[in-house]
Amino acid sequence: MYRRIQEGMCLSPPISGFDVFEDVKKESFFQSQPAMLSLCAHLQELKGKMSGFSNTEVREEIHKLLQVSLWGNKCDLSISGGQDNSQKTSVLSSLEDFKAFILVDDMDSLWNILLRNRDGNNESRTRVDIVLDNAGFELVTDFILADAMLSLNLATEVHFHGKVGPWYVSDTTKHDYDWTIQKCLATNNKWMSKCGQTWKENLKKGRWVYHQHLFWTLPHEYCTMAEVAPDLYTELQKSDLVLFKGDLNYRKLTGDRKWDYTVPFSEALRSFHPAPLCSIRTLKADVQVGLQEGVGERLSAAETDWMISGKYGVIQFSPVV
Repeated sequence: MYRRIQEGMCLSPPISGFDVFEDVKKESFFQSQPAMLSLCAHLQELKGKMSGFSNTEVREEIHKLLQVSLWGNKCDLSISGGQDNSQKTSVLSSLEDFKAFILVDDMDSLWNILLRNRDGNNESRTRVDIVLDNAGFELVTDFILADAMLSLNLATEVHFHGKVGPWYVSDTTKHDYDWTIQKCLATNNKWMSKCGQTWKENLKKGRWVYHQHLFWTLPHEYCTMAEVAPDLYTELQKSDLVLFKGDLNYRKLTGDRKWDYTVPFSEALRSFHPAPLCSIRTLKADVQVGLQEGVGERLSAAETDWMISGKYGVIQFSPVV
């Protein structure tokens, strides 16, 4: 009997590789496929006509996909208690209606950075880093955005940063990252499969790079990164633009303090300024800075849960200070 137990234990996977959230993350991915197919089809259509685009048209398209990435952040299994929170309809068709809920819109600041590469010479390089949040639909929106930035000649390389292991419900790990690309590649939809093939090639060619670092799962505010994880801070300093996805990243960027609503974002970051950076976040925690005078008070009077419902979002930029 003891030998059989030993043999059975030897065949079991190590607990360090076990993701208790894996099933719900995969279910969220499959439940969101109609919305993902719509995005993949839009991207392939975009690629078919982008060669004749003016800078104004490119700007309009990248603004759309930044908003898609923002509202993809609503699909968070932590806020839904692990229940279905997938995206079943096309986000693209709702962008105009959602604009009223973007409290801070700094998309033009991002555009000004990305435009440098499009207008540069062939030797110019623009690196964009994306600090990931949720697997599932949101991760696909991040892939779509990254693909478009490369295809539209707004960036030459995109670096993704994920968790070293399963941590907070739907957080993206290396397994989720690779699994999502493989599932997109293997689907029987030609547009989604084409996206998966492109993303796999981007990894192979080094145009997409995945990083993982223990710091992302430690309890430190990001203003301590230069001291606690100097190697990671140095890596981010190589970037031309760092996009921080999601609510938890925002809380760590701002130290999860109860700032006045009007405190400038750059001030709330304190000493964390490795590169120009932007938070792309739907509000699910009671911290928000950089609002116009009176906006926070007006919202508080009208909607007591405006800071935690995920209804509102920000695309909030800070230059290097």
